[in-house]
Amino acid sequence: MVEVFKGTTTVGVLCDGGVVLASESRATMGSFIASSSAKKIYQIDDLVGLTTAGAVGDAQSLVRMVQVEARLYKMQRGESMTVKAVTSMLANILSSRRYYPFMVQLVMGGVDRYGPRIYSLDALGGQIEEREVVATGSGSPIAYGVLEAMYKPGISIENGTVLAARAIHNAMKRDSASGDKIELVRITDKYQEVGEPEFSEIMKLL
Repeated sequence: MVEVFKGTTTVGVLCDGGVVLASESRATMGSFIASSSAKKIYQIDDLVGLTTAGAVGDAQSLVRMVQVEARLYKMQRGESMTVKAVTSMLANILSSRRYYPFMVQLVMGGVDRYGPRIYSLDALGGQIEEREVVATGSGSPIAYGVLEAMYKPGISIENGTVLAARAIHNAMKRDSASGDKIELVRITDKYQEVGEPEFSEIMKLL
């Protein structure tokens, strides 16, 4: 038996015309920092992203499965799956393994013909559509404090990006399993990873 240690903070923010996903980059094994550059946000389809918290191997395996299924669907149908369809497929995979579950907590976000959508998923395949914000991982209680205090319905994608960064930034201050770098992704009519120098400007506002 191998004991799995995990700790993370990821955030999703529903905005006017898009979705913001954010995470930090620390991977831990108990009190040991195993990596300071762990990737926790993955592009699943053209306008769909997934944040991962939990066991790294389980998360990466699920990402590969869902990415392949999304590509096959597009090849066969000539169009992308909706955000809800991708989420339901992932939920079915998780539910089918309930006796030997994937130890993960996930956030799926993206934009389709129905508009921006965010869903949270648990290890047993439960899926919930979030109407405003969502956070996962060991730092989520701290992140929720920031998100729920500062979120406003109809928030712009620019302000949503700053809010997501602020939530991760504050979680990193108090949760020892969250730290190092902040990763930000905006999904509107394109999938965009926020890089320098924009990231530096955002950090000045925190």
